[in-house]
Amino acid sequence: MKRVTAALLCLLCLSLAPSADAAQEHSLLVYGDSLSAAYNIPEFAGWVALLADRLAAEGWPVQVVNGSVSGETTSGGLARLPAMLDSFQPRIVILQLGGNDGLRGLPLELIQANLREMIRLSRQRGARVLLAGVRIPPNYGPRYTEPFFALFGDLARQHQVPLLPFLIDGIPQQPRLMQADGIHPRAEAQPIILNNIWPLLEPLLQELSEE
Repeated sequence: MKRVTAALLCLLCLSLAPSADAAQEHSLLVYGDSLSAAYNIPEFAGWVALLADRLAAEGWPVQVVNGSVSGETTSGGLARLPAMLDSFQPRIVILQLGGNDGLRGLPLELIQANLREMIRLSRQRGARVLLAGVRIPPNYGPRYTEPFFALFGDLARQHQVPLLPFLIDGIPQQPRLMQADGIHPRAEAQPIILNNIWPLLEPLLQELSEE
């Protein structure tokens, strides 16, 4: 998967940072890989941009920061996370990493440990965490793919965080919604991703609004 440059990421984050006029808004950090970074589609068509549009339309005082990087692994994500938390002080973190680790066949123990630490760091800074899992292609074999998929559920139970088991559920079964690589959804599929995540995100937004 193509990795965006650090400079481009900084530019993206700055463009989404809360302004002085939005000082009373909370920040929501989407922290993922190419599935959340609008890979090979216009940024405005990605599910994260659609989420920002929906929050604004429904009057939620939440500023969306997209800290997703194409090609990111859990190790890279863990290294970047403290600075992201310090910069944006999110009250909600949507954690969507692990797919690239799985595609590289990295040890499951490493993936789980990195995700666990990212959950801990986010909560330590006062953020609610929503964990989004992913499946990897079956050609990796059930001895790897099944425990890989299960580790997201294990983490969610251990840390009592809401889990979306498969971010792009309902999309790979419709080839017309997938890009030619068979991994990334097309622009037409992005509203489905938002609809997948919204039922789990809305209760967190409601909790935030009642504080």
